[in-house]
Amino acid sequence: MAKRDYYEVLGVDKKASADDIKRAYRRLAIKYHPDKNPGDKEAEAKFKECAEAYEVLSDPEKRKRYDQLGHEGLRGAGVHDYSHMNVHDISDIFGDIFGDMFGDMFGSSRRSSRRSNGSSRARQVSRGYDLETTVELTLEEVAQGVEKTIEFTRQDTCPDCSGSGVAQGRSPSRCTLCGGSGQVQRAGLGGFFQMVSTCPQCHGTGQIITDPCRKCGGKGLIPKKRTLNVKIPAGVHEGQAIRVAGEGEPGQNNGPRGDLYCYVRIKAHPFFMRDGSNLVVTVPLSFTQLALGTTIDVPTLEGTRKLRIPPGTQHGTILRIRGQGLPDIRTGRKGDLLVKTAVEIPKRLTPQQEALLREYAKTEELEVNSESKSFFERIKQHFGNK
Repeated sequence: MAKRDYYEVLGVDKKASADDIKRAYRRLAIKYHPDKNPGDKEAEAKFKECAEAYEVLSDPEKRKRYDQLGHEGLRGAGVHDYSHMNVHDISDIFGDIFGDMFGDMFGSSRRSSRRSNGSSRARQVSRGYDLETTVELTLEEVAQGVEKTIEFTRQDTCPDCSGSGVAQGRSPSRCTLCGGSGQVQRAGLGGFFQMVSTCPQCHGTGQIITDPCRKCGGKGLIPKKRTLNVKIPAGVHEGQAIRVAGEGEPGQNNGPRGDLYCYVRIKAHPFFMRDGSNLVVTVPLSFTQLALGTTIDVPTLEGTRKLRIPPGTQHGTILRIRGQGLPDIRTGRKGDLLVKTAVEIPKRLTPQQEALLREYAKTEELEVNSESKSFFERIKQHFGNK
């Protein structure tokens, strides 16, 4: 099912400001929140759709890519798959932006879901970042499909602290600003309800690292080289991305890893140009070959093939060799090889060749340069007779 335009989803104009987009999302999020519409699957779907639209349009870089390339331009941009997310996790993602209003407006069910074993500390679980790399292919590899070895560097969980960022044998301290809850409260508009937002000091963890791990400096992540074998299907196109699930960076608090997107770049070929699933090759031929007909060897991705040039073939004629193109990535059906003829004019003629051509020109009754008069002399003669 095709995705709706994100501006249409939020009901804003494409020139809408960041504040307009935020207000539109907030209004729709309240309207369609599942806690306000229990059991309404349609409202839940709209709530998730609004969240996806807001993530893209609230991020200047993602919004720019979307405006230029549409939904296809967001592949590999790290946009969450909200259709498979828990609605309360979606509320958590934007909790710091909207003051975590959902918990206060829709009761304690969401608040209790964020606590573990009676602890008030908020543990925000999030998906890791997606990564991008480029893989270069030849047309021969595109035709057959290939397995490529990909090497890249990603942030990985620190082995010394297991991602906690705390030095071995040490423990984090309770955040003094939020008292370990991971949240701070303030009065909402008009004092009608409490606004709860993520603590700016501990970023929602409820803890402060006072003795950071020496290996990762308290980040919990270290750069690590990774080598993978990635299967590239036959028929891929320039710029197409191959998604390798779970090979991105680790998520926060044991959240799922992101994905790796391998973008295809195809090397220029000395003979062929690509036209969808067809290949195009231009073959230079002499006037006599085109006029009298001949049989030539033409290149293909599998070697050479014989091709008959019928007598009287014109410059720019396209002849087709079926099944010698590239496979369609979906159906596997091969395209054709399109052979385009091009007349090649010799720059120099032997005296015998010139004499024969002049004799031929007489049969056509066409004027050609004489041996005794230059082009400019003939112009003078032509206009002098008028």
